[in-house]
Amino acid sequence: MRFTTRPTLQGSFGMVSATHWLAAQSAMAVLESDGNAFDAAVAGAFVLHVVEPHLNGPAGEAPVLLAPAGGEVRVLCGQGVAPAGATVAHYRGLGLDLVPGTGPLAAAVPGAFDAWMLLLRDHGTKSLDDVLKYAIGYAEHGHPPVDNVGATVETVRELFATEWTSSAEVYLPDGRPPRPGQPLRNPALAATWKRLLAETAGAGGREARIDAAREVWRTGFVAEALVRQAARPTLDTSGERHTGVLTAADLAAWSATYETPATYDWNGWTVCKAGPWSQGPVLLQQLALLPAELPAYGSADYVHLLIEGCKLAMADREAWYGDAAEVPLAELLDAGYNARRRRLIGEEASYELRPGSPGGRAPRLSGHACVVADDDPGFSPMGVGEPTVAKGPTSPVPGEPDVTAWGGTRGDTCHLDVVDRWGNMVAATPSGGWLQSNPVVPELGFPLGTRLQMTWLEEGLPNSLTPGRRPRTTLTPSIALRGGEPVLAFGTPGGDQQDQWQLHFLLAVALRGTVRGGLDLQGAIDAPNWHNDGFPGSFYPRGMRPGSVTVESRMPAEVVRELRRRGHDVTLGDPWSEGRLCAVARNPATGILSAAANPRGMQGYAVGR
Repeated sequence: MRFTTRPTLQGSFGMVSATHWLAAQSAMAVLESDGNAFDAAVAGAFVLHVVEPHLNGPAGEAPVLLAPAGGEVRVLCGQGVAPAGATVAHYRGLGLDLVPGTGPLAAAVPGAFDAWMLLLRDHGTKSLDDVLKYAIGYAEHGHPPVDNVGATVETVRELFATEWTSSAEVYLPDGRPPRPGQPLRNPALAATWKRLLAETAGAGGREARIDAAREVWRTGFVAEALVRQAARPTLDTSGERHTGVLTAADLAAWSATYETPATYDWNGWTVCKAGPWSQGPVLLQQLALLPAELPAYGSADYVHLLIEGCKLAMADREAWYGDAAEVPLAELLDAGYNARRRRLIGEEASYELRPGSPGGRAPRLSGHACVVADDDPGFSPMGVGEPTVAKGPTSPVPGEPDVTAWGGTRGDTCHLDVVDRWGNMVAATPSGGWLQSNPVVPELGFPLGTRLQMTWLEEGLPNSLTPGRRPRTTLTPSIALRGGEPVLAFGTPGGDQQDQWQLHFLLAVALRGTVRGGLDLQGAIDAPNWHNDGFPGSFYPRGMRPGSVTVESRMPAEVVRELRRRGHDVTLGDPWSEGRLCAVARNPATGILSAAANPRGMQGYAVGR
C-alpha cells in the first residue's frame, strides 16, 4: 500500500477540497443543508476572501469550470477586462515600460464577485443570505489567521504604516501584524456584505435578488467606492504615486460570461480548460507533446521529458496566447504540429525560448520575454506563487523585501473543488485582489486587484494591454472526463507553476493505479513535484531563468544527479514545497465520491462523507 500523508476521502453524499479548511468546511455545511455543489462553491469562495486575504479578494478574479449533472462542461469567466483608459500610450506616457506590480494602474475591472453571483443565480439553489453568512461571520467575529497572513503583512508593514494607511487599519490594528491564535476581524468587509443584503432585500425572488446584488456591485455603493479608490494617488512598484484608469463606466459595462472549454483527448481522458486568455491550454499542449510510450513514472527520463515539454508549451504560450489577438489554438493542439515540436526535445536540457510557428505563422515575442532574471533580486527559483510587492532591497517602495524561499512574500492564489451527490462538479481558482496588491478600499474592506501587470506595454502582441480585453492569466482550474462523463475536478495555486504541477498530478492519477477501488488522489498530490522557470514569468518584474529546475528534496538522489548531468540547473527545495493541489472525483458507475488536498503549507483540507 502506497504511503500518503492522509487518506483519499471516499463517500456518497458530497466532497469538498480547498486551500483552507474553513472554506472547505463552510462549503460542506452548505451541502449538509441541501445545497448543491454550486451553492457550496460560492459560500466557500467568499470565506476564502476572508481567511486567505493575502491570496485572493472580492475584487480579484475567478475562472470557474462547472459540470452540471447531465449537462455540458462550461467555463465561467470571472476575469475582468482592461479599462477603457488602459492603453499602451497612456502607460508609456507615464514613463513605464512594464505595468507596475502593485497599485491602481494594474487594476483590471474586478471579476470575481460577478462570476460567483452568476454561478449562484444560474446553477445554485440557495439565497444570498445562505451563502454569505459564513464569510460575514468570520469577517465580523474573527478567525484565527494562518501563519502566512501575518508573515505577508510583516513584509509590507512599513508600506502600510506610511503609505497604505487604510490597509494598516485592517491588518495592523494594534501596530502589529495578525498573529496565529488571535482573532483577525475585518468589520468593514462584514459591513459591505450586510449592506449588500439590506439593499437587495426587497428585490423579489432569489434570482432577482442576485441580479440586484450584481447591479449594486456594478453601479451602486461598491462601484462608487472602487472608482474613488482608483483615483487616489498610490505608491506602486515603480517608486512613483499613480492614479488608476478604472471608471464607473468600466464597472457598469462588464459582466462575467459563459464559454465553451478548450479540450484535449489523451489516453481515454478528456481534459477541459479555460481558453487561451488563460494559461489553461498549456496543460493541453503538454499532453499533446507526450509520446505514445512514456518513460517509467518518476524516472529521470520521465522528469526530463515533462520539463522539456513544458518549456515548449510555455514558449507557445508566450508567443500566441492572449485576448488581444486571434489565437490559433486548433493548430497549437494539432497532432502533427506537436509531433514536430516533440522532435526538439533532446537528451540535454534546453536553455532557449523556442516558440513554434503554427500554420506557418511567425511568432512574435515581447522585448522583455527573453530577459534573464538570474541577477534580479526580485526573482527566486524557489518562488511558488504570484509575486506582487516583493522586490529586492533596492526597491524604492518602502517595506518591499527580497523574495525568499518557501515562506517568503508571494501573492498567490486559492483553489476550491466541489462534487455533490447529484453529480454536479465545480473547480475554481480564485485569485487577485491580494491585501498586498493595492490599498484596502476603506469603505469596503478589500483592495483592488493587479492583473493588468501580466500584459505587455508593446502593441501588436496577443497579450498587449488593450482596453476591453482580458489580461492573460495563469489561473487554470481543470475538469477531466472519461467516456464523456465528468470524473475529476482539480487545480492548484502557483502562478506559472500551476499547469506544471497539474500535469504531474494528472499523470500520477492516470498512471499509478487506484486505491480502495477509486482514483488515488492523495497519492498523486503527495508525489514529489517540481517546476521550471525556463520561460518568461507572468508577473512583475517578469524575466526568465534558462535551465532552472526546482525539485523537492524528496526526489530520489539518482534522479537529481541525472537531471544535472543532462544540464538542468537543479535547485533542491524543501521536501514539501512544490504543488498546492486540490481534487475531487466521482465514479459515474458507482456514484462513489472522493477527495484529497495538499498537505504542503499545512492549511489545505478535504472534507466529505
